Amino acid sequence: MASNLTAGADHNIKDIITSLDDDKTDMLAATSVLQQRATDIRNQHVNWLSYLQSQMISQEDYDFIVAFDVPDSAKREELLLKNRNQCAQTFLNLLGHVSKDQTLQYILVLVDDMLQENRSRVEIFHEYANKKKESVWGPFLNLLNRQDGFITNMTSKIIGKIACWSHTLMERSDLHFYLTWLKDQLKMQEHKCKMACSAGPSNFPKKEKRSCIDIIRGANSILFGMSLEDATRLAQENNEYIQSVARCLQMMLRIDEYRFAFVSVDGISTLLSVLSGRVNFQVQYQLIFCLWVLTFNPLLAEKMNKFNVIPILADILSDSVKEKVTRIILAVFRNLIEKPEDQQVSKEHCIAMVQCKVLKQLAILEQRKFDDEDVTGDVEFLTEKLQSSVQDLSSFDEYSTEVKSGRLEWSPVHKSKFWRENAQRLNEKNYELLRILIHLLETSKDPLVLSVASFDIGEYVRHYPRGKHIIEQLGGKQLVMHLLGHEDPNVRYEALLAVQKLMVHNWEYLGRQLEKEQSTDKSTSKGGAAVTGKA
Repeated sequence: MASNLTAGADHNIKDIITSLDDDKTDMLAATSVLQQRATDIRNQHVNWLSYLQSQMISQEDYDFIVAFDVPDSAKREELLLKNRNQCAQTFLNLLGHVSKDQTLQYILVLVDDMLQENRSRVEIFHEYANKKKESVWGPFLNLLNRQDGFITNMTSKIIGKIACWSHTLMERSDLHFYLTWLKDQLKMQEHKCKMACSAGPSNFPKKEKRSCIDIIRGANSILFGMSLEDATRLAQENNEYIQSVARCLQMMLRIDEYRFAFVSVDGISTLLSVLSGRVNFQVQYQLIFCLWVLTFNPLLAEKMNKFNVIPILADILSDSVKEKVTRIILAVFRNLIEKPEDQQVSKEHCIAMVQCKVLKQLAILEQRKFDDEDVTGDVEFLTEKLQSSVQDLSSFDEYSTEVKSGRLEWSPVHKSKFWRENAQRLNEKNYELLRILIHLLETSKDPLVLSVASFDIGEYVRHYPRGKHIIEQLGGKQLVMHLLGHEDPNVRYEALLAVQKLMVHNWEYLGRQLEKEQSTDKSTSKGGAAVTGKA
């Protein structure tokens, strides 16, 4: 039996019920491309007789579909009570043998409407598949390879309903295929959005805001000479289909087994990659909702910030003007503190939020009035937890959180006193923090991050006797030397200082030698005076 979130009294559980139950928000989205097209397709008529006469469908499939394809829901219900097996057989036969896009679209709308009328009807397909000893998923998964966007996205929606509303979980290989398809759709839509944003003409002033029409007009040449109307329609469809994909994930990730499968196909990184780009507030809400549902699993809540979820959501929170987006981000933050069983992880999450200036945003939110009382409760909860973590915060905790966030700055921990006391602690957990610093040297484009990371590498080498050897083993020396040619003067300066520290073989030995020389000089001076006195 699928284990979903409606079991238990989890925080904000009503949000799951209202946002996901029956796809009500989906059904009410009258302006959505997918729903508009579904409405248009319902008003079409398929000549089923022509399919029978051309022997494309059997007599029994023809008899069933003609009887089922009527506006009277009571007649459809009566037919299904008598012919459950034939229902599944007919629809699966049609989906497997009809090739015309227009007819396939109509069949998929019939199937989706049938399931929407009564969730328990998903079992019709499972019963038939078990009887035939076949996979229920094959005919649907094959349709995900079609070129028509409506067919693939309506199919995806149906797969999500069967997977979530049935007592039988989706098999691992089929589940992996479906979740990979959803992930790839997100990545593809993200790429299209980036292309659309970068395709505008170069004569726009940098700071001038452009409308969607401006962007589409500028992209016309890239869209192979499409008219403005066609380009506008395509842009709307692309935007809508990413919402449709997100809705499927919102359904799937209610179920614990599906959550882990999604993580295994690199789903969390994909969600965060899309969120880091430019998407509208509705897509923001849906994808953050997916992250929120994932955090109800304690193990996933513990691992979530490994993907840098807190810095990314903190940025969105600071820019958000929509209450629904603010609410869902606060709910994620709350789960990241409440759900982990390891209290040290919860503490690290609190510190990460402090590091990302979440307390400042909470102070701003405290001044606002919200329609949803849960928002006020979350603001109070988070404020209390974060303020408490600040009081208990050690300098090493602060430094560790800063490094893990990847957002280095000249904060108070980057001082000689800190390094004298804590240099050796960078060896903990198999040099975890050192490895992150070196990774930042290799990947970051931010001059500030590169400058601070170079400084920290140098200070580690300076204050830890074997530091030079360890940095060389981890590949840090070569990266620091490469930065000597960086275009930013501050980066070059800090890299030069770090290289100088790396070139000194033993800071501790050098320090002792200096102390010894100074001590010898003083002794010679005192000794000489004494001998002279005795003489």
